[in-house]
Amino acid sequence: MKKLSLQDQMLQAGLTSKSKASKLKKQKHKQQKQQQKNNAVVQDEAGLMAKQAAAKQREKDRLLNEKRNQQAEKNQISGQINQLITLNKLPKGEEGDAFNFTHDKKVKSIYIGDDLRKRLVSGSAVIVVLGKAFEVVPTVVAEKIAQRDKVRVIYLDDVAPITNDDEYADFAVPDDLMW
Repeated sequence: MKKLSLQDQMLQAGLTSKSKASKLKKQKHKQQKQQQKNNAVVQDEAGLMAKQAAAKQREKDRLLNEKRNQQAEKNQISGQINQLITLNKLPKGEEGDAFNFTHDKKVKSIYIGDDLRKRLVSGSAVIVVLGKAFEVVPTVVAEKIAQRDKVRVIYLDDVAPITNDDEYADFAVPDDLMW
């Protein structure tokens, strides 16, 4: 024997009419469609929110990766500069006097020999920053360092280079000149 639904059983018993049964069936069908529609809207909203969250996360990850890449590049450049300085630094000399210069609006000193002092004053050598110390490198190397990071190179702009061109070389100075 086939099982009948409650609605069919009530129809057989005569407790309800076919029109009432069809109205209930239509109403139930409408409710089911409405629930499916609401469910679809809720699923669409959830899917949309998930997509937005994923897009935000991708943007955040992209910015983080960009920042990491910039930091890695900065570290690489710093390593190149340190290597240039350590490979090309000039010996300061065993005995030397203090050579004063300004760095970050402060007067700093470095102890160097006379030969190195002459090179610094003439402009064939330049003071550079290596960590917390100062080193002296040839001007060519300092230009390479300045291309990578200008802050690490200390130019001695305030020191006028010594020139051998004497404007008064043609004029003789008398021996008996008194001041």
